[in-house]
Amino acid sequence: MLELLAPAGSMEALRAAVQNGANAVYLGVGNLNARQSAKNFTPQTLVDAVKYCHVRGVEVHLTLNTLVSDREMKEAAELIRHAAANNIDAFIVQDLGVVQLCRQIAPHIPVHGSTQMTVHSLPGVQLCAAMGMQRVVLSRELSREEIRYICANSPIEIEVFVHGALCMCYSGQCYLSSAIGGRSGNRGRCAQPCRQSYGYTHWEEKYPLSLKDNCLVHYLQELEAMGVASVKLEGRMKRAEYVATVTAVYRKAMDEKQVTRPMMDALMTAFNRQGFTDGYYTSRVDQKMFGVRQDTRDDPQWLQAARQSFEAGETQLVDIKFRAVVTVDGSSLTATDPEGRTCTVPGPRPERAINMALTGEMLAQRVAKTGGTPYRCAEVRTRVDPGLIISAAAVNAMRRDVLNQLTALRARRENHPIRQPKPVPDYKGPKELPGLTVQVTTREQLTPNLLNSETAMLYVPLHILTADPDMTLRLVQRGRLAVALPRIVHDGEMPKLKKDLALLRELGVKNALVGNLGLLGPVREAGMKIHGDFGLNIYNSASMNVLRSLELVSATVSFEMTLPQIRDLSKAVNAEIIAYGRLPLMVTEHCLIQGRTGECTCHLGTTKLTDKTGAEFPILRDGDSCRSVLLNGKKLSWLDRQDDLAKLGVWAIRLSFTTENAREVDRILEDYLNPTPFDPGACTRGLYLRGVE
Repeated sequence: MLELLAPAGSMEALRAAVQNGANAVYLGVGNLNARQSAKNFTPQTLVDAVKYCHVRGVEVHLTLNTLVSDREMKEAAELIRHAAANNIDAFIVQDLGVVQLCRQIAPHIPVHGSTQMTVHSLPGVQLCAAMGMQRVVLSRELSREEIRYICANSPIEIEVFVHGALCMCYSGQCYLSSAIGGRSGNRGRCAQPCRQSYGYTHWEEKYPLSLKDNCLVHYLQELEAMGVASVKLEGRMKRAEYVATVTAVYRKAMDEKQVTRPMMDALMTAFNRQGFTDGYYTSRVDQKMFGVRQDTRDDPQWLQAARQSFEAGETQLVDIKFRAVVTVDGSSLTATDPEGRTCTVPGPRPERAINMALTGEMLAQRVAKTGGTPYRCAEVRTRVDPGLIISAAAVNAMRRDVLNQLTALRARRENHPIRQPKPVPDYKGPKELPGLTVQVTTREQLTPNLLNSETAMLYVPLHILTADPDMTLRLVQRGRLAVALPRIVHDGEMPKLKKDLALLRELGVKNALVGNLGLLGPVREAGMKIHGDFGLNIYNSASMNVLRSLELVSATVSFEMTLPQIRDLSKAVNAEIIAYGRLPLMVTEHCLIQGRTGECTCHLGTTKLTDKTGAEFPILRDGDSCRSVLLNGKKLSWLDRQDDLAKLGVWAIRLSFTTENAREVDRILEDYLNPTPFDPGACTRGLYLRGVE
């Protein structure tokens, strides 16, 4: 059966979801979740929430879907232990180190890979399965054909977002909010700058980064037929009335297998951004997907109806069977739930009937009155000796007592051992000066000066190397060459990627820079060594140790970390940091350049977005695809403070060239050797000093 998974940003929203038909809810506790602005739950209210849901046959999934620092790992472990002791049903996780922590502390509880892991291909799903995850939430940018292919071949469950807000960037790969204001989406603090207005080259009152909300209510039967295990509704920051309405509409669509105009009207009333979109799912990725929220007055009738749905009383959600016995020896009532839990309570000894004796039918009618409880009477079996009578009050008391016992029994779960996590090994980094790595974006940037420089590794995009085998051979002979792979590669693009990797391996390329879990397998199959890029979001020592177990030879740590955090990080694999360049703030399935012109001209060059403050964000084509990478306007630069970077124990510092021409590349190389004073007008220290929330 297809699971309907609803959001719960508060206890009120949780009740709204459960009373309107959710099979499961997902919620966060404290700060270690991707919706820190929601009310969220405390450790104690989590206990209450789990009991409330379990009594009503609803599962509870705990979101741990943020990056966690070394100092926060103890807090994360305590939360995992507390949630496991109180019968949480699943953990939803982004951070590789937290995945490992969950598996160590509570191996009996399923771990679900969050959409923040940017898993969008079958190899990514397979890697998650190999790491012990039982479910993966796919990226929202996938089409129906891509979802169908993954479901048909996946060794684990697949979850799909079907309703709610769409981020412009692939989830887990957005750094726009942290770059602008220090509020990290990967840390649950996104300020939603994508909903603000931007212009191309100069500011305009336009919204090229604001997508309409996703709505796949018409495709639920199709998703179930594909083998999707769970459909997820977005909205932990939305109010309870929204949760009630959206959950009720999707429940009705699943049960009745149709979507009516009033159902769509209800969704529109609850929340919309100039309508909804199914563009990713139906492969219609165009300008019709964009929209903004318009302030309108709430419909009081809708608010009242939505609130009444979870405040007026219990929805009977759990089918139970009764067995009622009234004999000369006494009376009793037994209740059995769908999982086979059974409770029995004794009743009073019946009396001899003077007028009308009790019948089985009369007794069944009295027992079946379960209104005001979460239980629905599915069956009553009776045994009644003739000529006896028992009061209605006695039957009511037995029913009340047996249901109270059943409720207490359903709120409990069997105890499983909860283990202590293993200490994270602390590997020290090199004490010598870090080496230099250089990443280029265009062939023009491969200047003679660059090629003559001493670099620990030169990262060159896949499409540049495959386009010119002769040049690639010369670079191989130079040595220390790695192919830089795009972060986003869908399954339909995987055969070409594997073919290209095989070609490069034949030419002698032995290393690859990889920024997505789904590419680790294909690169390993090609016989190349794996260097982790920033897209893997390595933020703590436990994650570094996971990469060691995955046999990576180096890892670029998150540029949202501070220098002290990087210094104290276990160097389980060689650590690399970006020391210069325009940081990539978004990677989008949409061609942002096409958003400006109406035509895809991204192969002709770059353009830029400009916000209200005049800040500019250049746009690059992502490799040879029509996806876009949004860059920071100011260049990160630590070239004048290399002594500080040398104290971090890192293997290498990287110069990342994006929009630079050949002359600028040579100038930066000279600045690396002979640093010039820092220019605060053109450059930024990034987040290495101030960190992120």
